Amino acid sequence: MYIPKKYKVTDVNEILDFVETNAFATIVTMKDNKPIATHLPLRLSKKEDTYYLTGHFAYGNPQWRTLAENNQVLVMFQGPHAYISSSWYSHEDVPTWDYQAVHIYGKASVLEKEELVKDLTSMLEKYEAHREHPVLWDTLSPSLLERELKGIVGFQVKIEDIQASYKLSQNQNDTDFHNIIENLQKEGDPNASAIAEQMKKLRK
Repeated sequence: MYIPKKYKVTDVNEILDFVETNAFATIVTMKDNKPIATHLPLRLSKKEDTYYLTGHFAYGNPQWRTLAENNQVLVMFQGPHAYISSSWYSHEDVPTWDYQAVHIYGKASVLEKEELVKDLTSMLEKYEAHREHPVLWDTLSPSLLERELKGIVGFQVKIEDIQASYKLSQNQNDTDFHNIIENLQKEGDPNASAIAEQMKKLRK
């Protein structure tokens, strides 16, 4: 990913928090020299000193079979993004777009059934434990779980390289920077508001 120096994020903990928060990702692999992609939720975990992403494909999705041919994958995570009007600047310029994005490269492999069950159990706990009537692995019938397991293929990605870009108008002077925040908050758009909140963290 092309990242100008002023937008590059290198704090690993900050990036991993971003991945946890924006867990719905796009995984890209190659098939017959052509990139193919699937959009799906992923879970971040750590084993000893190595980080992994885990998830599952539908069995009918042919992408999981590409992992045996070429286990190198790209996983993309995207956060909030918003149009930035140059009418918000004190000088003439062109409009742009602010965003947050993370690219992760790694080696993927298919999970064994026991590993997949463990991963699904953890994912349910993450998203269900706080609910009034949580749907957890142990609350579902064995027959339903066995049937569903036959329809998916679990996988993990051993993380080898992380690239993160937070383009948040860092190149603007303080006056224009704060004016952009004010105007984003007036847009009435959740993404614009989220970008404004991220910008606030840069210059308090």
